[in-house]
Amino acid sequence: MKIVVFGASGPTGLNVVRQAIDRGLQVTAAVRRPDEFAIADPLLRVVRTDARDGDSTAEAIAGHDAVISVLGGTYTLKPVSIFTEGVGNIMRAMEMHDVRRLVCVSSVCVAGTAAPGETFLFRAVLLPIMLTLGRTAYADMGRMEADVRNSGFDSTIVRASGLFDGTMITDYTLAPSGVPGRYTSRMDLADALLDVTLENKFVGACVDVVTSTGTPRLADTFRPR
Repeated sequence: MKIVVFGASGPTGLNVVRQAIDRGLQVTAAVRRPDEFAIADPLLRVVRTDARDGDSTAEAIAGHDAVISVLGGTYTLKPVSIFTEGVGNIMRAMEMHDVRRLVCVSSVCVAGTAAPGETFLFRAVLLPIMLTLGRTAYADMGRMEADVRNSGFDSTIVRASGLFDGTMITDYTLAPSGVPGRYTSRMDLADALLDVTLENKFVGACVDVVTSTGTPRLADTFRPR
């Protein structure tokens, strides 16, 4: 299978590309600055692409079997549109080139409520703070999710919780949305994205990835990074 990864230069995208190469897959990294890309390998092709630009997006997707989107950005209170614009261009390009499989990253915060079993502290204090700080990004992710669900593609939406850099792939939980847990290792997220893509798991569904081993301390959640 040949896959193309959008958002490949970000910390999660780099994990996806490395793990795809480790699995022996042909992978294309669609990035804005290919000369700065941190990975080189015979199985890797790096192309200059801006997901906000329909032409370069279409060129990147041509000839592939599946698309993984890990598009993202920093949280801001200003309006956010990268998710709807980027994935919108991706889906138009997929239609053009008859590519059916789409897997994209979203956030558990899009649901706007805590999963069953979460603590009162998280439900009453931490979650409202997170929803406020990231409200424009989560709103755009929500619009993206609706667009993907209504697209007719063989799609899967993978929701992550608080992202952190783990040291290894763990025995994480991947299940339909509503899984309690506050953190997702980027290595676990990348592994889940590739498994879902390659094995056609959860087609037409929205799932959560939750890491329970080696997670940060709660006190680290709001520390500057």
